[in-house]
Amino acid sequence: MKVFVTGGAGYIGSICVEELLNADHLVTVFDNLSEGHRVAVDERAQFIEGCLSDRETILNAVAADQPEAVMHFAAFAQVGESMTDPSKYFRNNVANGINLLDAAVEAGVKKFVFSSTAATYGMPDTTVPITEQEPQKPINPYGESKLMFETMLKWYRELHGLEFVAFRYFNAAGCSEKLGEERRVETHLIPNVLRVALGQAKQCRIFGTDYPTPDGTCIRDYIHIIDLAQAHILALKPGKCGFYNLGNGEGYSVREVIETCRQVSGKPIPAIEEARRDGDPARLIAGSQKAIDELGWKPRYATLEQIVDSAWRWHSAHPNGYSG
Repeated sequence: MKVFVTGGAGYIGSICVEELLNADHLVTVFDNLSEGHRVAVDERAQFIEGCLSDRETILNAVAADQPEAVMHFAAFAQVGESMTDPSKYFRNNVANGINLLDAAVEAGVKKFVFSSTAATYGMPDTTVPITEQEPQKPINPYGESKLMFETMLKWYRELHGLEFVAFRYFNAAGCSEKLGEERRVETHLIPNVLRVALGQAKQCRIFGTDYPTPDGTCIRDYIHIIDLAQAHILALKPGKCGFYNLGNGEGYSVREVIETCRQVSGKPIPAIEEARRDGDPARLIAGSQKAIDELGWKPRYATLEQIVDSAWRWHSAHPNGYSG
């Protein structure tokens, strides 16, 4: 299938592009490189440097490419930044996304696959695991912007017949053999802990040790980036449509993640304890049975050790990320 991928130079997008190409799909990447890395774009893919804010550019690019499907990863994704600069998030994640949706409709694209987030759920009211039926009540502009785009997808399907699959990620982690995780501002736990193992930071931080969990620290669900990418490929099948959680259904505490990083790296990794951060739920674990049942998805790298090992191997080989 011919697939047009926005944000294909970023962490998740680039590895999804790699997996698409490995599965013999044809790929065009569209990215403005504000957060992504040109070197992370697989050489087998066509690359277009451009921004979704330029309506004429994206309309022309999709029309010229004539893809059968669009995968949309191009979004700002820092929760803290969205609380200080909501305009940036609504302009890029919502308004610029409209340009892409219109381009897809005008070019006759049949399938749209969207990178959404568990942040649309906010602070869940019910017990874990969280299913797709959980009320969506975002507590930050980032989550709200993703929910707004989900709503637009429903209307574009009803009014234009654009079939879509939207994946609500929990915590994407790990690396492929060639590609890894490097951001302008790193907020994810595993790469920040591994920075200590690499000698690039003195210690990692634990925010809150008094949660109602076995060891007092927050519990999160981690999904290997390769498993996440495989779900996107399965979403390309005709007739697949709707919203799906993506996670392993297993939760690991902050202390468990740090200890696993110590074991995998063989480094001591000092950690300091600090106060809770506002808005951190005690547990966030995905109920992904819908993706398993309807898409035939099955995670292959389900253990925390596998996820951390893949990350450690990439970061060890690329201690300075893509600039090294």
